[in-house]
Amino acid sequence: MEITCGFIGLGLIGGSIAKALKQNRNDIVIYAYDKNPDTLRLASEEGIADLIFGRIDPAFSQCNIIFLCAPVSHNDDNLLLLKEYLGKDCILTDVGSVKTDIHSHISALGLDSVFIGGHPMAGSERFGYPNSKAELLENAYYILTPTEQTSPEKLDFYKDLILSTKAIPLILSYEEHDYFTAGISHLPHVIASSLVNLVKEADSDGIMKMIAAGGFKDITRIASSSPEMWQQICLTNKKNLSALLEHYVRLLLDIKKEIDNGNQEAIYRFFDSARQYRDSFINASSGPIKKVFSLNIDIADKPGAIAAVATMMAEHGISIKNIGIVHNREYEEGAMQIEFYEENGMISATALLAENGYSIHKKN
Repeated sequence: MEITCGFIGLGLIGGSIAKALKQNRNDIVIYAYDKNPDTLRLASEEGIADLIFGRIDPAFSQCNIIFLCAPVSHNDDNLLLLKEYLGKDCILTDVGSVKTDIHSHISALGLDSVFIGGHPMAGSERFGYPNSKAELLENAYYILTPTEQTSPEKLDFYKDLILSTKAIPLILSYEEHDYFTAGISHLPHVIASSLVNLVKEADSDGIMKMIAAGGFKDITRIASSSPEMWQQICLTNKKNLSALLEHYVRLLLDIKKEIDNGNQEAIYRFFDSARQYRDSFINASSGPIKKVFSLNIDIADKPGAIAAVATMMAEHGISIKNIGIVHNREYEEGAMQIEFYEENGMISATALLAENGYSIHKKN
């Protein structure tokens, strides 16, 4: 029996879900709507979208499940257009990173019995359908937020569908979801941006920016994310984010006090507690804060040394995302850092470089 999946929006996340379903199952039919005709044409040419639409069409009434993957600001309008096409056996879901707002809209429209919130905790610094890939969801947690009216049958159907994309379904209430993601995704983006703005304001002669490397670049990498998207996330999850920010500020004031007082034991406990808990984290390759696949190597300081490494990678079909010299060696080993798009590329490069006598320092 075929399963018809409708996609309202087919960008990075929608496209990745669609590709994962098509790649891992042979019973999937996909109906796709997107405002961008080039996106629809490419999805059709690639065999991902079986039927494409330039508007929300009555044909979506044939869908077993419909994914809302357009920008969150479009959800209200899209829900009103979709409502008349939703059968009682259909599942309606979304992919947004904040759930309270969409659940409120669903409840106001009387759609609780058909809605199950969804949040694939995967992403990329790149966007749009051309950058979508089935592998984006592999081993990523995919959070489902059912309503009180969600039937066990619908929830089981959705879980099985997500499992077939190689993601890991995790069921939470929408309130739990928004609190947890505020802590591990939303708050870190605020902190990273605050650190960058702090350096910007404190760095009167540009020296901080010049020597920034290692730890600073790692913990502020996510400050390069879309300001529009994070503006909306802060506004739609402000209650949870504000509460956690208040807690974080208290922790900062506590450690400031210990530093001011020169309390050696308390300062040690502060760093040791964080180290132990951080080392207990699962090393997942997907998530809202993406793992960086990079390694450092020792190279000779002579002409052509960097080119030799880059050529070796190219000859063996290994794609390099970024390559550069490590100027600040306080927190880094190795003289050159290479960053890869995927873990497999890093693994292949590690073996290749070792075979050719390079000393390798992997990053944690």
